[in-house]
Amino acid sequence: MKDFISMVDADRLFIENIISLSSFLKEKQKKGELYRPLEGFTAALIFEKPSTRTRVSFEVGVYQLGGHGIYMDNRSSQLGRGEPIKDTARVLSRYVNLIVIRTFGQERVEELAKYSDVPVINALTDEEHPCQVLADIFTIWEYKRNLKGLKVAYVGDGNNMCNSWLIGAAYTGMKFYAATPKGFEPLIEYVEKAKEIAKDTGAEIVITNNPIEAVKEADIIYTDVWASMGQEDEAEKRKEIFMPYQVNRELVKHAKSDFLFMHCLPAHRGEEVTNEIIESDRSIVWDQAENRLHTQKALILKLVRKVNL
Repeated sequence: MKDFISMVDADRLFIENIISLSSFLKEKQKKGELYRPLEGFTAALIFEKPSTRTRVSFEVGVYQLGGHGIYMDNRSSQLGRGEPIKDTARVLSRYVNLIVIRTFGQERVEELAKYSDVPVINALTDEEHPCQVLADIFTIWEYKRNLKGLKVAYVGDGNNMCNSWLIGAAYTGMKFYAATPKGFEPLIEYVEKAKEIAKDTGAEIVITNNPIEAVKEADIIYTDVWASMGQEDEAEKRKEIFMPYQVNRELVKHAKSDFLFMHCLPAHRGEEVTNEIIESDRSIVWDQAENRLHTQKALILKLVRKVNL
């Protein structure tokens, strides 16, 4: 694998390797042991969308591995002045060892990867958020030590998170139930791909409009904001539509008593989740956020150095 631009690029073995390598790297950091196999390594970090966790985790991760990250936004690069992304790809490939991009259309990442001679990582598009799902799966593994057969209830908007989660759950043999309002389901091509993968892995993929059906006996309850970046004008309308999908005390009663709550952050407390739930002892969102660092370091090593554990 040269690039990681979609969860579809992964498979079961790839995810298992990322889990093992992430665990190794996390343990090294906990012990305060330096592990810097990428001395002299440079990564271009192209951010056309604002970010907290993604930017900081990638910058810190590259630094901790011994490399140097160069942050580029539309104000500090020619992309903001209309340079074709394929030209940027060709030039950066001659300067850096890796390109990380957080942007709008999935097609921009695909074109960047097509014309780049170095690995490209999708750090988020409107269609997918695969790096987040790698961290999520690793976090669940830390708590459960097993993935196959676990039930994940995704409640809310069938957005980029849901699309990537469909594929990640299918590869790992989980039961993935996505509950969304009518008209807000995940993209059909991701649903179909997940169901195709599930034939080989034993995963269960269910799309429903009933949040209680999704959450019933769930091991994991997952949600995301109701209005993503670029949808701010729809925020008030979406609140009305999505309120029955709020993760609150009443909804979680239908899950297993030891369910875990996850959110990719930032969270709008009082909208997709109540403060009571996100601050409860069932919430693992802070471990989930931390693990972005470890899984992204693992991903970089796997793409650049072909490291396996």
